[in-house]
Amino acid sequence: MKKTLLTILTMAACAVSGMAQTLEACQQAAEQNYPLIKEYGLIEQTRALTIANIQKSWLPQITASAQATYQSDVTSWPDEMQGLMQQMGVNMKGLSKDQYRVGVDVNQTVYDGGAISGRKRVAEAQSAVEAVQNEVTLYSIKERVNEMYFGLLLLNENIQLLNNVEKQLANSEKQLESMSRHGVAAESDYLLIKAERLKTVQDTTTLQSQKQALTKMLSTFCGIEVKEPVKPSADVALTGNNRPELRLIDAQMQLVNEREKLTDSELLPRVSLFAQGFYGYPGLNMFKDMIDRKWSLNGLVGVKMSWNIGSLYTRKNDKAKLQLERQSLENRRETFLFNNNLEQIKLNDEIALYRTLMRQDEDIITLRQSVRKAAESRLAHGIIDVNDLVKEINNEHAARIAQSTHEIEMLKRIYDLKITTNN
Repeated sequence: MKKTLLTILTMAACAVSGMAQTLEACQQAAEQNYPLIKEYGLIEQTRALTIANIQKSWLPQITASAQATYQSDVTSWPDEMQGLMQQMGVNMKGLSKDQYRVGVDVNQTVYDGGAISGRKRVAEAQSAVEAVQNEVTLYSIKERVNEMYFGLLLLNENIQLLNNVEKQLANSEKQLESMSRHGVAAESDYLLIKAERLKTVQDTTTLQSQKQALTKMLSTFCGIEVKEPVKPSADVALTGNNRPELRLIDAQMQLVNEREKLTDSELLPRVSLFAQGFYGYPGLNMFKDMIDRKWSLNGLVGVKMSWNIGSLYTRKNDKAKLQLERQSLENRRETFLFNNNLEQIKLNDEIALYRTLMRQDEDIITLRQSVRKAAESRLAHGIIDVNDLVKEINNEHAARIAQSTHEIEMLKRIYDLKITTNN
């Protein structure tokens, strides 16, 4: 609860300051903004109400009842005794066949074999399972944030590289404009490089539009204003596997254990106090009721012990079913870890590949940059065609695009790996 409150306060402060632009901040903000986050509160309220209802099982159980009956026969005195009583002046009418009763029964549990506490533990375990299940569902939000966030980073890199290309083309355009005015270069060369610069501007405008749309989508998803994303560090420490799916299996295993304890408690006897009171006819004094046939107040109290051994009939099968559930959960754990490990191997191999490609990109860019500078020098001396210069500029730009793409893809794989292990 404290961790959740701290996260909410952190997100609120970041939203106000407009600084929530790191990947981690966006992920946390997205979780807090997603409608499913409300499910935690609903689960907690349901748990509290369920526990409160179970706890009320210790309160006296009161039952009110009323009944009216007509019997085909009733208890009566033998004819000889009835005649004797009449000789003594006692009118022995006997019990009436129509009988009435309005009463209240009170039952207070004293010992229930641990059934109530067992039901409370089962309710707690069930709520824990639902909470972790909700966490599993929310966990996928991080993957969606990753996709949009690294997409923004890649767009930013491409826009920056296009701006650099535009500057290079603008410089060459100025040179050719001057050379064209002095008759050193053809006007068509100047127009060609100008058209290439304008195409670069157009490409930049397209990427800016895509960036604006993706930024709006990410901001809406996170519930905060995301401005410029910050490139995350490639140095990420990974310690074990902390995925919520594993905690879900642990919670489900605990639920099975609590259900088994509750099954054991069903074999124990129950002890309770009881009290019964009623107003009606006949009462507990049958002799008097045979004479007067009047309604009367009656009551009794006592201690009752009950021991239902019916659960013994199904105990063996119930235990077997619970054991099968445990085996199923363990199988799910092994399957998840197996697939998760395969995903980690795949991501680690891809990260290693992109690191290798990035080292190669450095060499390629250095060579392309040298060729482009040599082409610009030859153009300045009028010994190269403009098409060759544009080609070399585009070759260098493609090499830099490849390097940026490889870097962003590597970072994405690193943080995908972080999500895969929940570190």
